[in-house]
Amino acid sequence: MANLLNNTFTTPYKTAPFSAIKNEDFLPAIKKEIQKTKEEINAITTNREAPTFKNTIEALEFSGEQLDRITSIFYNLNSAETNKEIQKLAQEISPLLSEFGNDIRLNETLFKRVKSVWEQKEKLNLNKEQQMLLEKTYKSFSRNGANLANDKKDILRDIDKQLSTLSLKFGENVLAETNNFELHITEENQLKGLPESALEAAAGEAKERNKDGWVFTLNYPSYIPLMTYAENRELRKKMSLAFGSKSFQGNKYDNREIIRQIANLRQQRAELLGYKTHAHFILEERMAKTPEKVTLFLEELLTKAKPAAKREYTQLENFAKELGSIDKLEKWDGAFYTEKLKQKLFNLDDEKLKPYFKLENVINGVFTVAERLYGLTFEETAEIDKYHKDVKTYKVLDENKELVSILYADFHPRGGKRNGAWMTVYKRQYKLNGENSRPHISIVCNFTKPTESKPSLLTFNEVTTLFHEFGHALHGMLANTTYPSLSGTSVYWDFVELPSQVLENWCYEKDALEIFAKHYQTEEIIPMEYVEKIKESATFMEGMQTLRQLSFGMLDMSWHGTDPSNIENVKKHEDAVFEATRLYPETPETCMSTAFSHIFQGGYSAGYYSYKWAEVLDADAFEYFKEKGIFSKEVATKFKNNVLSQGGIEDPMELYKRFRGKEPQPDALLRRAGLIEKK
Repeated sequence: MANLLNNTFTTPYKTAPFSAIKNEDFLPAIKKEIQKTKEEINAITTNREAPTFKNTIEALEFSGEQLDRITSIFYNLNSAETNKEIQKLAQEISPLLSEFGNDIRLNETLFKRVKSVWEQKEKLNLNKEQQMLLEKTYKSFSRNGANLANDKKDILRDIDKQLSTLSLKFGENVLAETNNFELHITEENQLKGLPESALEAAAGEAKERNKDGWVFTLNYPSYIPLMTYAENRELRKKMSLAFGSKSFQGNKYDNREIIRQIANLRQQRAELLGYKTHAHFILEERMAKTPEKVTLFLEELLTKAKPAAKREYTQLENFAKELGSIDKLEKWDGAFYTEKLKQKLFNLDDEKLKPYFKLENVINGVFTVAERLYGLTFEETAEIDKYHKDVKTYKVLDENKELVSILYADFHPRGGKRNGAWMTVYKRQYKLNGENSRPHISIVCNFTKPTESKPSLLTFNEVTTLFHEFGHALHGMLANTTYPSLSGTSVYWDFVELPSQVLENWCYEKDALEIFAKHYQTEEIIPMEYVEKIKESATFMEGMQTLRQLSFGMLDMSWHGTDPSNIENVKKHEDAVFEATRLYPETPETCMSTAFSHIFQGGYSAGYYSYKWAEVLDADAFEYFKEKGIFSKEVATKFKNNVLSQGGIEDPMELYKRFRGKEPQPDALLRRAGLIEKK
């Protein structure tokens, strides 16, 4: 407890003192640090000297460091090693931190000082990083309504309150519609084609509901296998229409009016803050900058992808007619016949590949790639405290044996860990009082544990996942900025996936695979014919997949990039948007918008395009590596100096152009996806 409540940690490299922390320490420690941070803020607001960059902006930036450390430990444990006690604490701690954040953003005296510095910015002779910190600090207030008159602040708060309630209601309706549907089957011959695992899960679902036979639901683990493997076309149709008509059935869970209200309130909020649309407000803080740029980006990709998508659709329809004697390919046929065609064209499965991807070899592989590109070495160490015995800890050193970072790696599933894979930060990098304080980074995955007879063997998808998260980790570890809020992965949403996605490319390259893809028993290097099949199948039906993603991005922009007040008929509006990307015949019973949780409940409003945006960046960046050699020191040094080390200190397009020499071109992605001819 003493360690957690101290001002600084007395552990090696000031790492988190996990073994000294008890769950009951968190709440008093966080309350204490909130109070201390309030005192630091108070010292800024009561300073009688005129506001300066140093006494206001920098002072605010470096306030609350220990609060940041303790809350990061708490929330990281809540994801990677949680229990009921921690989850209960989160219910108390989250509102405390939310209220504290509002106390800062709504502190008028503090904002006056920030604004005073902002208004002098042209005379202050600030460097690029200082300019970015000033802009980011000022906008954190102004974009939350600090500049508004009090009556308009009240309107803004009311809009935010309504949006919060409506978004919650939207999600509750979609969940209710998902949970209220079941497909109950009692005759096994109707389920021909389904794999044993899917049948077993459906039988378990039926048993839980006290029913005989099999029950399928609209949850992905139940829905996807049925749509992919069930030979019974009527069942697929029933499931497809149920899935596509969620919250579009004129019942109490209908979301049509709710999404109209959400879109219009977002528009009102944007106008109140001086923006043309909600998309203009959101994109100001994104690489794309404007709705016009996003629309052009989506349309350019559409022009390139549509011919390939049409060819693929025709190929799929002809194959389906040959195989299944159907007249016309419908939405509920897509996944089923795509899987059949894929099996016909590529004879490769994970069981053939896994022996070549022993976890320890893949870890050594990604470390070797990082060493050859960036001169890093990774020394496993026992002196750093862990939150679980499975966690591996490393000192990351540069070519001069100087400490670059501490790295935690947590690879296997257990009861207290959520699903998926992620990179996170226990301590951010920054420079203060002549010291470059190095970061503490963690990657967390859920790979198969070793057994008595076999080591942990990864699927190829898990290999790319490890490289992906390690790419994020490099972004955090190589950070070299002055201010913590601009350090590492603290960058625009549509830029953050570049370091992670670009590193995945090494998984497909012969020179990289030869380092680590060795059979765990024979040491034989993976046959390249396997790798070629992986690459081919990865781009299978890529045109249709691209068109689908573009249609979602365009629908998002149609709700948020123009004034939505004229949208009266949700379905009619959606049909008009989808006209440009439609391949399958339209189904009047279904509507995408009413269950589009990404944009009406998640954080992706005016941001769905960023999935494709990040792919363009990574394909374009990797083409540069391929031109010069995938282990080119020249390109790696440019990537490190202009991207990985720079965090968010400058507009990311400027950083990217400095690395690449030009703006990213979508043709690299289209070439990689096989949608246009390779150079």
